[in-house]
Parts: sequence; structure tokens; C-alpha cells
Amino acid sequence: MQVSIEISLYPLAEEEFKTEIWIFINRLREIDGLKVVTNGMSTQIFGEYDFTTSKVMAEIKRVHQELNSAVFICKFINGDRSVVEAD
Repeated sequence: MQVSIEISLYPLAEEEFKTEIWIFINRLREIDGLKVVTNGMSTQIFGEYDFTTSKVMAEIKRVHQELNSAVFICKFINGDRSVVEAD
């Protein structure tokens, strides 16, 4: 089973918040088996359900351990939504 995850990270009270966001995204990009797509509003992650959710949750935990405070907004949908179908 495949999963598509849309995620946004909002580090709170961090002066270098953009740096922290890119560190998070780049760590996800280093994981073989994940397809990671970014845009100006969020990051989308696609892959096998159990593998992808476990890797994303591990990276979320890592951010929470390293930063004083951070908020994640996530959407999970079954299936690979990385391919947009034309009408």
C-alpha cells in the first residue's frame, strides 16, 4: 500500500527557522525509498505506507528533540498522489 503525506514544519521562536525547515526536508530527501517534492507552502512525501510513515515520524521526533518548539501540520492519504491526472 502506498501513502502520500503533505507536511509543513513551523519552528517556533527560532531565529533561523528557514534553515531548520531545509535541514528537515534534506534529511527526508536522503532516505532511499521516499519521493520528496517541495513547493512554497509544504512538502509532499510519497512511498510505501509503513516505511514512509515510520521514517517521517522518526524525523518529526528528531526535530522535536532538537528544537525547543515546533509545530507540524500533516495530511495523510492512501495511495500515490504524486502523479496528477489530467481531466
